[in-house]
Amino acid sequence: MKSFVFLTAALFLVAAVSASAYDEDDLPYDYYSKSCPKLEFIVHKKMEEWIKKDYSLAPALMRLHFHDCFVRGCDASILLDYEGSEKNANASKTLRGFEVIDDIKRELEKECPKTVSCSDILTVAARDATLAVGGPYWMVPYGRKDGTVSNAKEADQLVPMGHEVVTDLLELFQSKGLNVLDLVVLSGAHTIGRTTCESLQYRLYNYNGTKKSDTRLDHLYLNYLERKCRWASEYVDLDAVTPKKFDVQYYKNLQKGMGLLLTDQLLYKDSRTAPIVTALATQPDEFGSLFSASMVKMGNIQDYLSTDGEVRLNCARVNAPTNY
Repeated sequence: MKSFVFLTAALFLVAAVSASAYDEDDLPYDYYSKSCPKLEFIVHKKMEEWIKKDYSLAPALMRLHFHDCFVRGCDASILLDYEGSEKNANASKTLRGFEVIDDIKRELEKECPKTVSCSDILTVAARDATLAVGGPYWMVPYGRKDGTVSNAKEADQLVPMGHEVVTDLLELFQSKGLNVLDLVVLSGAHTIGRTTCESLQYRLYNYNGTKKSDTRLDHLYLNYLERKCRWASEYVDLDAVTPKKFDVQYYKNLQKGMGLLLTDQLLYKDSRTAPIVTALATQPDEFGSLFSASMVKMGNIQDYLSTDGEVRLNCARVNAPTNY
């Protein structure tokens, strides 16, 4: 018991030190206080409208933000739509929510033209999506610029697809300025949302070429998945117990062999991440606080110079030279 308490205290110390480092980031919280003071009101209202119509858009927008930030930083490059762009990569084929960002952008262009970047819109939309499904609130720093380059090959190389080992994930996160705690905490976003059966069929029928299932899977859960995932195009909830609730059930599932994606289940098998999973499984309030801090860190990933980028007028394409 003492070791568990010590571990928990250590996690929060790491989080506190990490968060304090990001308090001094160049991105300010009041960036639009004068130029677009109704920004958050407009985004929140639009998000409520969309999620009321389709609850699944909440996890979809959180995922869209993740994909954006891990390729070229949080620059809305995932929103650019042309042949060979990130949006059209294999890794992006199940992404959704683009129409929500476009709708918010149109409304903001009416209120404060040529002011709010698409990358800032996507970042705050992900925050409000989390809030809409019972997750925590956090303040969003603003001032990101929209990138002018988007490459499908980069997305396919960088975005995790659910079958990587923990070492690969840690290396990716560390390359973006994130740490092992961020990896486990941000993976907790899989407490809501769904994925296609295509991404896990190999675990059910031919794991590592054995023509058998992955032995890590709970046998009752395996039986359910085998019935559910006869077709690759079918969808399955990432959290089989509370799929529409933002909670710590995701971590409890990992302890029971009910991690849907291999990358999730391996978090409970690796000595670097398993203790964090164990700690978070019993501490929902702390998970919310840590998730907020990690989302701010992820939202601050910038792989471009502050002088680069633009404020797109249309999130799907770069501005024409005549717009300047």
